[in-house]
Amino acid sequence: MTRRAWLLFIALSVIWGIPYLLIKVAVSELSPATLVFIRTALGALLLVPLAAARGDLRGLRPYWKPIMAYSLIEVGVPWLMLSDAERRLTSSLTGLLVAAVPLVSAVLAWRTGSHDRLDGRRTAGLVLGFVGVGALVGLDVQVGDLGAVAEVAIVTVCYAVGPMIIARQLSALPSVGVVAVSLGLTMLIYAPVGLAQLPAKPPNAAVVASVVGLAVVCTALAFVIFFTLIAEVGPTRATVITYINPAVALLLGVVLLHESLTIGAAVGFALILVGSLFTTRRTRVSRAPAP
Repeated sequence: MTRRAWLLFIALSVIWGIPYLLIKVAVSELSPATLVFIRTALGALLLVPLAAARGDLRGLRPYWKPIMAYSLIEVGVPWLMLSDAERRLTSSLTGLLVAAVPLVSAVLAWRTGSHDRLDGRRTAGLVLGFVGVGALVGLDVQVGDLGAVAEVAIVTVCYAVGPMIIARQLSALPSVGVVAVSLGLTMLIYAPVGLAQLPAKPPNAAVVASVVGLAVVCTALAFVIFFTLIAEVGPTRATVITYINPAVALLLGVVLLHESLTIGAAVGFALILVGSLFTTRRTRVSRAPAP
């Protein structure tokens, strides 16, 4: 990869490892619905004018159904679930559980007729990865927090399905336009509840900074970098950030929020990482020499 591609890759790997820390801080004073509303409102405020100036909003109307589905599955549902789950789970544990997205993606791709068959290597990878998830849940989660784990499980499914909608139904559309509209639609959906649940007094500076960081850096800027990275190195290499983000989330949670680095986290993340690599790595097809 070029030096520019490496810089984009490193930047996005760090940026999308930060939201778990910021969400943990924000939900200390904001309800999950209010957080999602403010985050999407600020993100839409930044991306909609950009998309309009680039002409990326033209031609989206005929695709309103898949765009609505993408908005709910990629933004509306998972962002609410993550925010609610982090009221009970640590930010580092949440980030590590979300690392199972490649495993879920592999299962969905196989079940929906992907050309990649589920061979022995991929099967072993899935087993290792889900054993890692089991280690995280079994060693680090209390019985009372299983509901929050279920919410994160919904998040992993949503994050696996969202890109499939883009690839199969929205790939011909401008990506920035699709994301801008998705943020705007989600903002409108959460506006009634989000506004009704605004806190009686202004939140403290740390919460305000976290919300602004989520909207500006982890949403608007991150999506622009992501699409630039895809154009630079292609979608396959761009998705490798999925293997690095959880490590960033773990590091930030331990260093800044003083969360414990447990045996379950170390073993679970290692197994999930190795399992994801085995599961998602494409098999090289050997070609016979031409006669």
